[in-house]
Amino acid sequence: MRTLETTNVSGFVSEFVLLGFPCRRDTQIFLFVLFSFIYLLILLGNTSIICAVWSSPKLHTPMYTLLANFSFLEICYVSSDVPQMLANIISQTKSISYAGCLLQFYIFFSMCAAEGLFLSVMAFDRFLAICRPLHYPAIMTHSLCARLVASCWAGGFLWLLTPLILISQVPFCGPNIIDHFLCDLAPLLALSCAPVPGITLTCGIISSLIIFLTFLYIIGTYCCVINVVLQVPSGSGRHKALSTCASHLAVVSLFYGSVMVMYVSPGSGDSPGMQKFVTLFYALATPFFNPLIYNFRNKDMKDALKKILNVLL
Repeated sequence: MRTLETTNVSGFVSEFVLLGFPCRRDTQIFLFVLFSFIYLLILLGNTSIICAVWSSPKLHTPMYTLLANFSFLEICYVSSDVPQMLANIISQTKSISYAGCLLQFYIFFSMCAAEGLFLSVMAFDRFLAICRPLHYPAIMTHSLCARLVASCWAGGFLWLLTPLILISQVPFCGPNIIDHFLCDLAPLLALSCAPVPGITLTCGIISSLIIFLTFLYIIGTYCCVINVVLQVPSGSGRHKALSTCASHLAVVSLFYGSVMVMYVSPGSGDSPGMQKFVTLFYALATPFFNPLIYNFRNKDMKDALKKILNVLL
């Protein structure tokens, strides 16, 4: 593995070394096979949701349109870091260019921000369906759904523009070894040639805002939903209403439960090992469990998948 600093003619690093998971060669091979298998399952699982929604006219509703877009986001999200991680596990150099490192940071965390926005929009959809059922068809039209989807994608990438611009102004003159499997904010800024407390604070505030704002919105939305559900007279009616939210709440719990551990305060004193573990968890867990949660808990989705399998087989 390369450990020497690589600099350009101006004295600044031209590439970084992603240390990843330093261990014995046989363990690295095991990790490569394991993560490759998980990555393949994530691609297949989320693609199955997209195909099910696309192929079944019954699923051509705003709720499932949002779910299909969320699954496509999960594919892009996991593909922004896992292929590079897999390449580095079996590589001897484990290097990534300066521009490639900034691009990976921007895409990965833009997808992370977009995921929070999508989960918020999905909560809004459930709020309308349960709390405003008579107005739902008039409000949640396909046109509004398309605009919300576009806003989630655009919002995620626009939100991370400021951190990207700030980090691009940080001088890196060595060392260039990042003790992580991706270009994460805290270990990247730790390599700066000069103290950058202002940039660290600004990036921390920006990342905290997107996490807290979307999380608090989802919590507030479900407080309204629960308040309405508790007024439903029949137990079966309450169960039916809550069952439509259970899958979404499970995904929300997975995503925010892990993200908040790390990125509410970037640059905190967490050990590199814990940083890598938590980042790996939320980078893989939500994309992996999302298809399982929705496919196994949703009858319409299971029926659509069965039709696809019957056609293929």
